[in-house]
Amino acid sequence: MSEPTSEDINTLGFASLAEGLQKNFKRVEEVMADFTKSYEDMELDPFNLSSAYKEWLAALGDNPQKLLEANMAYMQNAADLYQRSVMGLLGIESEPVIREQKGDRRFHHEDWTEKPVFNAIKQSYLLASQWMRGLVSDLDGLDEQTAKKVEFFTERYIDAMSPTNFAATNPAVIEKILETKGGSIVHGLKNMLEDLERGKGQLQIRMTDSEAFELGKNVAVTPGKVVFQNRMFQLIQYTPTTSKVLKRPLLVVPPWINKFYIMDLQPKNSLLRWFVEQGHTVFVISWVNPDESFRETAFEDYMKEGVLTAVDVVEQITGEKEINAVGYCIGGTLLTTTLAYMKNKGDNRIQSATFFTTMLDFTDPGELGVFIDTEQITSLESKMEKDGYLEGSSMAGAFNLMRANDLIWSFYINNYLLGNDPRPFDLLYWNSDSTRMPAKMHSWYLRNMYLENKLCKPGAITVDGVDIDVSTIDIPACFASTVEDHIAPWKSTYNGAQLFSGDVRFILGGSGHIAGVINPPEGGKYDYRITDGLPEDPDLWAAGAERHPGSWWPEWQNWIVSLSSTKVDARIPGSGKFKALEDAPGSYVKARIGAPGPKQVKAVSATPAKAPAPAKTQKAAAAPKQAKVSRPAPAKAAKSSADDLTSISGIGPALARLLKGKGVDSYTALASMKPSDLRALLDEEGPKYRKYDPSDWPKQAKALLSGK
Repeated sequence: MSEPTSEDINTLGFASLAEGLQKNFKRVEEVMADFTKSYEDMELDPFNLSSAYKEWLAALGDNPQKLLEANMAYMQNAADLYQRSVMGLLGIESEPVIREQKGDRRFHHEDWTEKPVFNAIKQSYLLASQWMRGLVSDLDGLDEQTAKKVEFFTERYIDAMSPTNFAATNPAVIEKILETKGGSIVHGLKNMLEDLERGKGQLQIRMTDSEAFELGKNVAVTPGKVVFQNRMFQLIQYTPTTSKVLKRPLLVVPPWINKFYIMDLQPKNSLLRWFVEQGHTVFVISWVNPDESFRETAFEDYMKEGVLTAVDVVEQITGEKEINAVGYCIGGTLLTTTLAYMKNKGDNRIQSATFFTTMLDFTDPGELGVFIDTEQITSLESKMEKDGYLEGSSMAGAFNLMRANDLIWSFYINNYLLGNDPRPFDLLYWNSDSTRMPAKMHSWYLRNMYLENKLCKPGAITVDGVDIDVSTIDIPACFASTVEDHIAPWKSTYNGAQLFSGDVRFILGGSGHIAGVINPPEGGKYDYRITDGLPEDPDLWAAGAERHPGSWWPEWQNWIVSLSSTKVDARIPGSGKFKALEDAPGSYVKARIGAPGPKQVKAVSATPAKAPAPAKTQKAAAAPKQAKVSRPAPAKAAKSSADDLTSISGIGPALARLLKGKGVDSYTALASMKPSDLRALLDEEGPKYRKYDPSDWPKQAKALLSGK
C-alpha cells in the first residue's frame, strides 16, 4: 500500500463527503431515537455475564500465582516485541514474537507482514489475546458451565477487539479510502444505516444480496409438487427422473429451526435432487414458519401433526407400508422420538432411519452449551411469553457468535469499513432465512433435551402419554456426522448412535455442520470414515475406522439399497387421490422474517382443494379439504409371556437379550432380584449401561406376574 500524497488528500472531495456524512448522521439520530423509545425495557445482559465474570474474578483472586505468571510472560513478550519493532523501523528484519494461527484470514493483507507499524499492531493484538486466554483457561474454583461461558465470551471479546475491525488500524480499509477518495466511508455508513433501520435499531448485518435469490427460481429448484398440507407443514413430493424407483419411499424430516432448502440450494449440490436421481421417491416436510397463534403448539404436535401425518400420507400415496426416513439435525431428534413412540404403539412402517448431524445424548452439546442454563432459558421464556414465539434471528445470532470472525466481523468489515455491497451467495441467503419457534415447544425442547438430557434416559420423557425409550428402536440406522461440527459435535452424535438396539452404521465426514453434509460426489471434497461396529470410545472408533476419499453419499446409497432393492414404476406427484396443490418448493417456506404467513394456494389439479395457510388462530388453522388421511391401526402387540422382558419400562430388545444371556429370562427371575443386584450386573458390562435405572424393574415384574 502506497503512502498518501498531498495531491491525493486535496482531491478527496471533502465538500461532497461532508454533505453525505451529514445526511447519514441525521438518519442515525432518527434511528437511535426510535430505538431508544422501542427498547426502553431491553434486556442488557441476556447471557447473565455479569454473574459469570464476577465468579471468574473471585476465582482469579484466589489464584494470584496464575495472574502473576501470566503478567510476567506478557511483559517479557511485549518488551521483546518493542525491541524487534524498533529494529523493523530501522530496516532490520527479525523473527516475529508471535504469529497468527494457520488459517486466520484476518491478516491476509501484505501490509500486516511487510509494514513494521502494522506488523507491530498485529503482534500486540496477538500477545494481548494470548494473555487473556491464559487468564480464563484452566482456572480452579469455577464450575464447568461458568468456565465454559467465560472462555467463550472472552474469545468473542478478543474477536471484537481485532485491529482489522477498526478503520484506522486496517491497511485494507485505509487503502480503500484513498482509492475511492473517501467514498467508501460514506457508502459504508449508508449500508450500516440501512441495516439499523431494517433491524429497528439493532444492527442486522446483511451477509448477502437477498434480492439476488428467489425460491423456486434460482434456489430450491428441484421439480416437485406440494401434495398435502395442514397447519404444521406442507409435504413435497419430487418428480422422478428415472422410469423405475425403489419400492420403499424416502421421507425427509428437516429441522424446524431453519428451512429445508439447505438440501436443495443449487442443482449442482442439491441432496434432494441427488436422492431423486438415485431412484428414490422423495417426500420432504416443509415446516410452517409459526406466528403468535402457535403459542401453545407443543413438541408432540410436531410429532403427531407433523411426522406421523406425513408417514400416513406417504403410505396412502405410494401404497407402501415400509418407508425409509431421514432426519437432519433436530429433525433427527424429532424422528428418533417418533420412532420410539411408534415402537410403543406397534407401528413398524418406518423400516430404516438415517440421521444427519443428530444429537440424542446432550451430555456435551459443544459451544451451544454456553447458551443453555436455567437463567438463560428462563429469560427466553419470559421473552417468548410476550410474543408467543422466539424469533429466528435470536437463534441465528447465537449460531453466528460461534464463528464470529467468519459470520459477523468479516461482513462488518466488508459492508461498513470497506463500503462494499454484500455479494450474492446462496448458502448465506439460506442462513439469513431463519424461522420462528413456538413458545411452548421451544421451552420444552430446551429444558428436556439440552438442560436435563432426558431423551437418552429410558422413560424419562413422555410424549402424548407414551414413555419414550430410544433403546427400543431396533430398525437399521445410519448416523452421518462431521468432524468439525460445532453445533452437533460428532462425539456426542456417536454417543447417541449407541442408544439404538438394532444394527447401526456410523459415518464421519469432513468439514462442518453444513458443508460436511452437503458434499456432492462431483465436488471431490473431504473424506469420510465408516464402520458398522461401534466401540464404547469414539476416539478408538476414529482410530480404527477406514478412510475413504470424497463424498459419503454413495456409501449411504449402497447401504440403503442393501436393505431393500426392489423397484417399481416411477410415481408421479399428484397422480393419485392426493392432488398437487402447487409447485415445489411451496408457499410455507417462502414466509421470511417479518413477513406474514404463507398465502392461500389453490389446488392445481382437476380436483379442487382449498389449501389455506396457517390461520391466525389455532381453531381456524384447520387442514385443507384434501384426501382424508387415515392412520392405520397399529399392529397388536404379542401377548406378554413370562420371558417378554421388553414389557418392562426401560428394557429394550437389546437389553432384554443381555439379561437373558445372564439368566434373567423371566418375570419371576427379575422379580426375585434386588435393584442393587441388577445395578451390579449392568455395571459389569461397562459404563455404557449406567444410563439404565433398574430400581423399578422388580416391582414391575411382580405386577406383571400378579396380573397373569
